[in-house]
Amino acid sequence: MAVPAAGLPARVRIHEVGARDGLQNEKTSVPTAVKAEFIHRLAAAGLTTIEATSFVHPKWVPQLADAEDLFPLLSDVSAELPVLVPNERGLDRALALGARRIAVFGSATETFAARNLNRTVAESLAMFEPVVARAKEAGAHVRGYLSMCFGDPWEGAVPVRQVVTVAKALLDLGCDELSLGDTIGVATPGHVGALLTALNERGVGTGLIGVHFHDTYGQALSNTLAALQHGVAVVDASAGGLGGCPYAKSATGNLATEDLVWMLDGLGIETGVDLPALTATSVWMAGQLGRPSPSRTVKALSHKEQ
Repeated sequence: MAVPAAGLPARVRIHEVGARDGLQNEKTSVPTAVKAEFIHRLAAAGLTTIEATSFVHPKWVPQLADAEDLFPLLSDVSAELPVLVPNERGLDRALALGARRIAVFGSATETFAARNLNRTVAESLAMFEPVVARAKEAGAHVRGYLSMCFGDPWEGAVPVRQVVTVAKALLDLGCDELSLGDTIGVATPGHVGALLTALNERGVGTGLIGVHFHDTYGQALSNTLAALQHGVAVVDASAGGLGGCPYAKSATGNLATEDLVWMLDGLGIETGVDLPALTATSVWMAGQLGRPSPSRTVKALSHKEQ
């Protein structure tokens, strides 16, 4: 039963990351045809933004080495298909295939920047500058991911001021949207509100912000609700709860898209997503991977059908 709550967005755009952030964490590579089918099914379930792949060197993320083969198979998908690019070479590959939405992936902490990008935070921003500029010149939408916004496995708690400084720098490069990542899932609702307030105070409008929570400590939905109460209307999620972070061993799965949709439906917030169709897609994908989905909603709804 839908029971709306005051002060929440009327509609939320779900930024689906299962096909990229989810599958890049698989121990073995998923066949290209299965990835394409997964994305087609996600679009048919009503998701309008589906992150498709990453144009990184196969040495670093071998699970996504088929980006050039996959992207042309998605020409008939009606959803927006963002792709992650690490540098100008990745951008060249993406633009050559007609990608119109680009994402860069930065870090709020020095240790993670060194481990993930082999650069300092400042050096990574310098690397992103021509990528963002050229993508914008090509008419592409650019999203900036910022990881380790709430805690870092090596540095511990991350000061809010530090996160705001790097977030502002990413937006100053020309990013159209900023995704705040709780990479190891340590955020709590008060911390979420404090960071969003601090960003607003530095002139970063809530309309530019999306949130990306991991469910390591079971806080992803409560943190999402805190963000919604602040006015955030873009939420990252992964079908079936796939994914984590290959460079942070303590990072467990992303917020499951089905769990998010169940909550949003209950709040009367529009998403355009058909929950039964999405659940069926995650059950199908779990079958392809040979293990059950960790999503509580997938388990509950698929059990009812048995």
